[in-house]
Amino acid sequence: MDDLWGRLRVRAVPLLAAGVTVAAGLGVRSVLGGDVAKYAGDALYTVLVYALVVLVAPRIAPGRAAVVAAGLSWAVELFQITGVPDELGRRSVLARLVLGSTFNPLDLFWYLVGAAFAALAHRVLRTAKAAWTARVARAARKAAAPGAA
Repeated sequence: MDDLWGRLRVRAVPLLAAGVTVAAGLGVRSVLGGDVAKYAGDALYTVLVYALVVLVAPRIAPGRAAVVAAGLSWAVELFQITGVPDELGRRSVLARLVLGSTFNPLDLFWYLVGAAFAALAHRVLRTAKAAWTARVARAARKAAAPGAA
């Protein structure tokens, strides 16, 4: 049971990040318009892919997760050149949301921005967690030391 709880706890942060990212994407689309919303959406698309990569592989390094997320985003964008995503998107809202419809070379840049942002946030969270864990361990050692109050 402890092993199951540990696996669930490790996946809670990327799952929460995925939910926050979807909410941010919907919020950006509802508040902003035009190119700002479009390119913010592109970056957030890759942030979501990044969160899903970390959900599947929680111990992945931030740099590697960024490369995977950007690579998957680029693959989807390049797939749009074939016209297949556009055709699928006409039949399914989900396909349109996941695959997009038309190729735009500038999207490739914004996917890199999203991957870099996600990797930076991941690194900051890992560093903060490591610092917190070290602080708790020092306090526990100090409290357990002979002669401690």
